[in-house]
Amino acid sequence: MVGILIIAHGDLGNSLIACVHHVLGKPASQLASLAVHTHDDPLDLLPQAKAMVTELDTGDGVVVLSDIYGASPCNLAAKLLEAGKVAGVAGVNLPMLVRVMTYRNEPLPKVITKAVSGGRDGVVTFTASGCNHHES
Repeated sequence: MVGILIIAHGDLGNSLIACVHHVLGKPASQLASLAVHTHDDPLDLLPQAKAMVTELDTGDGVVVLSDIYGASPCNLAAKLLEAGKVAGVAGVNLPMLVRVMTYRNEPLPKVITKAVSGGRDGVVTFTASGCNHHES
């Protein structure tokens, strides 16, 4: 099973984890978050982030989800990447995390593909008639 580490600003990662537990109806293993606060030097968090990746990896790899591409959490996440073992995706949102949780028993490349499609496909417009229909 692919491990999941969310590196994000403030409490976003913990909030996403609480939400995914609610949506899926149960807590998940091999899922953790690392908060980057305004006063943090991301390089000071690097040893902790590396230790978390090691703990989350049971042999199938780890996907590191970050909030904003180019921001401090993403730059920290980029320092963890290792081809075929640790992959990163920026722009984390709840649809992305649900998709990753759903497909985490697949190989890492497929999990990454599903993460991107889940995040992208989860951003839609909707009307007052409800959330069952959307326009592209």
